Amino acid sequence: MSIGNEMYALCDRLFPICRSITGNGVRETLRVLQSICPAMTLHEVPTGTQVFDWTVPKEWNIRDAWIKNSKGEKILDFAKSNLHVMGYSIPVNQKVTREELLPLIHTQPDQPDAIPYVTSYYKERYGFCMSQEQKDALQDDTYHIYIDSDLKDGSLTYGEILIPSTEGNKDEIFLSTYVCHPSMANNELSGPAVTIYLAKWLLEKIHRRYNYRIIFIPETIGAITYLSQHLPEMKKNIRAGFNISCVGDDRTYSYVASRYGNTLADKVAKNVLSFHYPEYKQYSFLQRGSDERQYNAPGVDLPVCAVCRSKYAEYPEYHTSKDNMGLISPTGLQGAYEVYRDMIEALEYNHKYRIQCLGEPQLGKRGLYPTISQKGSSGAVRVMSNFIAYADGMNDLMDISNIIKVPVERLVTVIEKLQEAKLISVEDKDEVEYV
Repeated sequence: MSIGNEMYALCDRLFPICRSITGNGVRETLRVLQSICPAMTLHEVPTGTQVFDWTVPKEWNIRDAWIKNSKGEKILDFAKSNLHVMGYSIPVNQKVTREELLPLIHTQPDQPDAIPYVTSYYKERYGFCMSQEQKDALQDDTYHIYIDSDLKDGSLTYGEILIPSTEGNKDEIFLSTYVCHPSMANNELSGPAVTIYLAKWLLEKIHRRYNYRIIFIPETIGAITYLSQHLPEMKKNIRAGFNISCVGDDRTYSYVASRYGNTLADKVAKNVLSFHYPEYKQYSFLQRGSDERQYNAPGVDLPVCAVCRSKYAEYPEYHTSKDNMGLISPTGLQGAYEVYRDMIEALEYNHKYRIQCLGEPQLGKRGLYPTISQKGSSGAVRVMSNFIAYADGMNDLMDISNIIKVPVERLVTVIEKLQEAKLISVEDKDEVEYV
């Protein structure tokens, strides 16, 4: 569980930082991630930059906020929870009555003890968030409301890691995660934690068939900004991609399909999950909600889907203060890390294979079959025999895995043995087309 514990510790380190779609919280978060993987480069895109149909917004930073009653007691304190302030709130410093205060307070009535996560990115206003229980307890009093923030021209910040193929291949695998939410553990921190450790693992691999494009962005506007800068090369080179979000709890696994559910990314996600967690929950693109929206948009059309633990907007703690460090775990994080690692390995080995002799090959003379035959002696090579039976140049590795009901990770060893014996060849090294 060493990696799981490291990822959990990273989440715990990042949890107090107040993040939004821009600002110093994003930069601080990216610098922490960069300390784990120095291959990350940071990029700034100025306020006002046109990015497709959107514009990079002003930069928001906040230092403090509170509400005090007439006795000077803080009844709400940003220092205790950065969810207490509506994201992108402009500064305020004034005294108000209870009746004037109530419309400025946002709650989650169906979860009366939770603080909701609320934002207002594209309309300038201010507001506070508290539990419904806190709001109901407000007395008839005069309140001092204070937000020390600024909203001004600056930039949007994102992180990027580009890992080259060791084979000189131009094809890419794309990983995207976001760094734009304040203190929420599963919705915000699990994705960057799993993704940065996947990047570390990829950099340590001796052989990489693919190039890897890995980005850490503010959700929605960050994805749109990045696409506006890189779309032609991404459309040309990306063969599969994944939006990594909500991957920290232990409850379940979830798969969110691409727009038509028929890409290489969809195929590998369903294959690996079918063996890792057969009861996984499947969601169509109509149930999307994160940056798979941008990557599948008409005209963008990238082969991107998502694999989560409990999917965003589907678990009760989502976008509230209940999405805390107790919701995620080292085991949850490591499970998601292993699923993504297995999907990447499946993609690395996913060729069409063809057996190189007519008829059933004689495995015994190649040391691949017991030399004494009796009932039950073929069990050890049943997987190999079944793989050979479908290695006809028509099926790729995941097709064979699905047919013979054996996970790709077991078939990799079979492939290596058969290649060493010169019994199979790669029929087509070009990426299989999925339409």
